[in-house]
Amino acid sequence: MGRKSAKGKEKKLKRKEDTAKLAAKMAIVDAANAQEDPMSSMLPFKKFDRNGIHVSILCQKVGQLDGELTEWAFNLTKSNMETLYVDNEWGWNDKKKREEMTDDRAWYLIARDLNNSSHPVALAHFRFDLDNNDEVLYCYEIQLEKTVRRKGLGKFLMQILELLAFKAQMKKVMMTVFKNNLEAQEFFKKKLKYVFLLEFFICLTDNSGIIGRFSVLSLDCPFILTE
Repeated sequence: MGRKSAKGKEKKLKRKEDTAKLAAKMAIVDAANAQEDPMSSMLPFKKFDRNGIHVSILCQKVGQLDGELTEWAFNLTKSNMETLYVDNEWGWNDKKKREEMTDDRAWYLIARDLNNSSHPVALAHFRFDLDNNDEVLYCYEIQLEKTVRRKGLGKFLMQILELLAFKAQMKKVMMTVFKNNLEAQEFFKKKLKYVFLLEFFICLTDNSGIIGRFSVLSLDCPFILTE
């Protein structure tokens, strides 16, 4: 009986330790989400002036975005991604995507063209969260209008996310990428050196077949930013 009792105490102590560790990690995530302006100490990153682009960049919670900006963000994402969703057999759903993009936990980087009446031209939608009990900054979307692509702005936005993750004590930056989105796969893996974590499939509930194939990519903190 003494031996069993000792094992029971060990299990109870282990559960208590695990609960405390999880609570500590959640506290870090909560602190990240409680920030007023995560970029307040990152003034050099609030502007991008290269390759003919002159934009300002702000970091805001979704609740700080006005209706017009929220609609622009949705429309840009739909324009860039709907075909990929359909081709991947996942299918595009306006309602579900709007709910995802306007979730209370959503943060945004918004880039505005200072040469064009501060018109928004790019976004990054992300969240501070737990993934498999790791504190992560999860990038849901990075979307650019055609006029500002392939000029370094997308890489710059990702570097900002990496810095935000490091400052907020996140363990990783993560994102999910369609396997058929070859441009995005090359951007994250080759240009930004993100590593492949896993590949997974989404199947229909009636087991009639695979309807989606994705890669999960990750970069650990701390980061070395390169031009």
